[in-house]
Amino acid sequence: MQQHPEIERFLIQTAHEFRHSPLAFAQFAWDDLRLHDWQRAILSSIGDQLKTGAMTTQAAIQEAIASGHGIGKSCLVAIIILFSLATEADTKGIVTANTETQLKTKTWAELAKWYQGFRYKHWFKFTATAIYSADPAHEKTWRVDMIPWSERNTEAFAGLHNAGRRVLVIFDEASAIPDNIWEVTEGALTDEDTEILWLAFGNPTRNTGRFRECFGRLKHRWRTRQIDSRTVPGTSKEQIQQWISDYGDDSDFVRVRVKGEFPRSGSRQFISSEVVEAAIKRTVEVPFGAPKIMAVDVARFGDDQSVIARRHGRKLEDFIKYRGLDLMALASEIAAAIKKYRPDVVYVDGVGVGGGVVDRLRQLGHNIIEVNAGAAPEQQNRETHYNKRAEMWDRMKNWLDTGDIPDDRDLRDDLIGIEYSYDNKMRLQLEKKDDMKKRGLSSPDCADALSLSFYAALPPVIHINEHDCYPEEAFLS
Repeated sequence: MQQHPEIERFLIQTAHEFRHSPLAFAQFAWDDLRLHDWQRAILSSIGDQLKTGAMTTQAAIQEAIASGHGIGKSCLVAIIILFSLATEADTKGIVTANTETQLKTKTWAELAKWYQGFRYKHWFKFTATAIYSADPAHEKTWRVDMIPWSERNTEAFAGLHNAGRRVLVIFDEASAIPDNIWEVTEGALTDEDTEILWLAFGNPTRNTGRFRECFGRLKHRWRTRQIDSRTVPGTSKEQIQQWISDYGDDSDFVRVRVKGEFPRSGSRQFISSEVVEAAIKRTVEVPFGAPKIMAVDVARFGDDQSVIARRHGRKLEDFIKYRGLDLMALASEIAAAIKKYRPDVVYVDGVGVGGGVVDRLRQLGHNIIEVNAGAAPEQQNRETHYNKRAEMWDRMKNWLDTGDIPDDRDLRDDLIGIEYSYDNKMRLQLEKKDDMKKRGLSSPDCADALSLSFYAALPPVIHINEHDCYPEEAFLS
């Protein structure tokens, strides 16, 4: 719709004046706009950061919002998209979500609703997959696209370059967006002198992954907020109270869907974050006579790493990690570690290429116990555990309750990332590594190395000491 020239000049002037004031812009761009306090706070926060300068990922605007249901999240997403487009020429952006259905029926549908009442509507064209400049000369350079994520096709997330202008990234229901999509996106946001806005919204359904890390390990990079549905006008307080009555005020169901808090453990998470964090903070004394156990997980693929774990009783020493070594070089490194640390027993993953490492170490004269994680568990556990891997991980999980582990990011992510289920005989079964990779997680090399140290109970290690005598079960899981 063609605007009167005076009106158009006023719109251009106002858009320029409000380019770093999203709250003021929103109040101008829609009639009778009513925002919740939390929405106002986020728009104000974005404005404050824009005024300061948001250039490259080192100073990008990165807001992560975990919330309960029904708080008006999609409304705010729509306002931020339309603000970003209208106030900076040639803005480029992408919007993605946990599923294509969520993206189409919720996120994009809400944007369509707010586009209809937008004072700057005539500046843009809206389609099923994009909103872009109505000026044909800018339709390729001034746009935001709706893009479902794909782990096999990350080009769209790798191409977010717009030097000297503005880049917008929206992750909706971010808990279920795989880590590799986050990583590719982060790697792309490197243009200098570019305003970068990256916002992640969602119910905190998972206790692992990059959305969770925005509130933990990566909190120094993100401004985080957790919005309780009970504090937002318009949410169904009767429904919320029913959930609390059904599940309990401190249940994971209420934490996630009402309070905007992460669950204590994922519904299928095998080892909880709390157990791992406690083991990192714990310091134990190693008793005299505790066996020294070395265990080696051998890398199978190019992006995996080979790891040597050294466990002395209830204390795990720092890992030794290798990437890119051929089997003979790796065997030489392991042999050197055996000579240096003099373990009482050495377990080596012998599945696949690991068999070559086992053979070489034996050829060098080392007494190696080869571990096949796919083999049957010990006789007494065959009705409860699917295979040796499930048995070893279960022993490791129990050991963590009193163990002492280093503050190692790889280990932490490995331990809390893996999920479990039960087979048709109700035996414990752990998630396959290939399935973990499909969820955007790395192979759990460090945790697998530690788990190998629980292959079997050791024969007693005899140490003569006039004061101390420790039975084997004092330091084995």
